[in-house]
Amino acid sequence: MIESVTARPIDLPLERPVETASGVMATTPMVLIDIRTDGGVVGRSYIRCYTPLALRSLAGLVSAVGNELVGGTSAPVPVHGRMQRMFRLAGPQGLAGMAMSGIDMALWDALAITAGLPLVSVLGGEPGPVDAYASLRSMDAHKAAAEAEELVARGFTAFKVKVGGRPIAGDLDVIRALRAVIGPYARLMVDYNQSLTVSEAIERVRVLDHEGLYWIEEPTRADDFAGHARIAEAATTPIQLGENWWGAADLAKSIAARACDHVMLDVMKIGGVTGWLRAMALADAASLPASSHTFPEFSSHLLAVTPGARYLEYLDHARPVLAAPVRVADGQVWVSERPGAGLEWDEAAVRRLAQEE
Repeated sequence: MIESVTARPIDLPLERPVETASGVMATTPMVLIDIRTDGGVVGRSYIRCYTPLALRSLAGLVSAVGNELVGGTSAPVPVHGRMQRMFRLAGPQGLAGMAMSGIDMALWDALAITAGLPLVSVLGGEPGPVDAYASLRSMDAHKAAAEAEELVARGFTAFKVKVGGRPIAGDLDVIRALRAVIGPYARLMVDYNQSLTVSEAIERVRVLDHEGLYWIEEPTRADDFAGHARIAEAATTPIQLGENWWGAADLAKSIAARACDHVMLDVMKIGGVTGWLRAMALADAASLPASSHTFPEFSSHLLAVTPGARYLEYLDHARPVLAAPVRVADGQVWVSERPGAGLEWDEAAVRRLAQEE
């Protein structure tokens, strides 16, 4: 049974801002979620809303939904169904979708802790290494190359850089600057963050097809499945989609449209752990390789049981508030062997951040 749900908003300053074609993220607005069960177990998760403008609203929504769940079962699947019914008329996307996913993730964490097992073991897998790519924060050619050099020294052999917001020559400059650092055999991906029109994207992918990229991510609007299908047909480089899908239904639409060659699952937007399990089955049935978007603490457990898993995105937004961040070695993230997802807050760091706001 759920005894309490606590949501704490923090706006975490980033030591190195994340640059995208849609703007610069200087902070990570996060909601830390703690769910206590009647067995005295605390399940934890965090969600992030990208803009501080929505932070208090998201924390309030998590608390409001949590209040409706107190006194009921802590089993994740029936709770997931109940939350979906709460928002059936309003729509289970946006802040509502984030709030529901955060609660789902914390309940799965609590379930695994109650069992005394890592989450991956509860899901039928086992702890071990998961291949990861380093997600670069800078779009500038020289800064991105310097950042990549640091990550090569940590054993990474796969990298992603954000592009767009400038002529194609700028994209090529950063790609070639990175190649000079990472070498010809490392895997390199680019991410347009939905910044192009379909016609612009088709023009660019035909140029980028000569750069040996592993994938081109979200060239146009995430919900334009038909547009992405046109881009994928024009390109020889694989097209990657998924970080902005709201639930497994969006993945099904993408599969039906033949919109992409790879899928990227975001545990917060796809519906938490429960939503991920449903989505990965669809991806497997369509023979689409799957990677993750951020949230490495949960994503590592989930990728370890995902058929066709390729890469975990290593972008550790939450590291400053975690007592035990994910372990990285030789370009791989190691799935935590601690009970649950392995999340524990650095409460001193959380208090400092709360005082600074």
